[in-house]
Amino acid sequence: MNGLRNLLKYKSIVKEAFDKTFLAGKLFCVLHVTNTYICSPLLGHGPSMLPTLKLTGDWILSEKISIRLGKVRNGDMVTARSPENPKKIVVKRIMGMEGDTVTYIVDPKNSEKCRTITVPKGHVWIQGDNIYSSNDSRHFGSIPYSLVEGKVFFRIWPVDGFGSLGQEV
Repeated sequence: MNGLRNLLKYKSIVKEAFDKTFLAGKLFCVLHVTNTYICSPLLGHGPSMLPTLKLTGDWILSEKISIRLGKVRNGDMVTARSPENPKKIVVKRIMGMEGDTVTYIVDPKNSEKCRTITVPKGHVWIQGDNIYSSNDSRHFGSIPYSLVEGKVFFRIWPVDGFGSLGQEV
């Protein structure tokens, strides 16, 4: 009789462990889908988006639905895969969509020489808000729209900057 009680006891422990593991698995699936297809947090740092984002890093939220639906426009802050280093995600502002004519200062530190280009089909022109210290389309040209991963819409950290990051042009 003791053996039967022990067996039932172990059966309930195994069932509880299985149920908790299954629940954790479902949680990780929901987090994965949310992060991949809906919205993801990102640490933006560096001088390229000064003064919009801080140099030391702001935690921001990037939603991915607008990108899939093609609902981004000039002035939107986006996250994109770097064309120079695919492991890196950059935060920049869209300054030109396909077919737009963009005029930019080639080297703002040393001259006022401007160049004008037309953004090719299927591409976007991205630039940092700080033109003096930003590695952007002025250096590597327009990027394929497929490299754009999300539209930045909210700052969650630091607390003094908490809130919506609206569109600027």
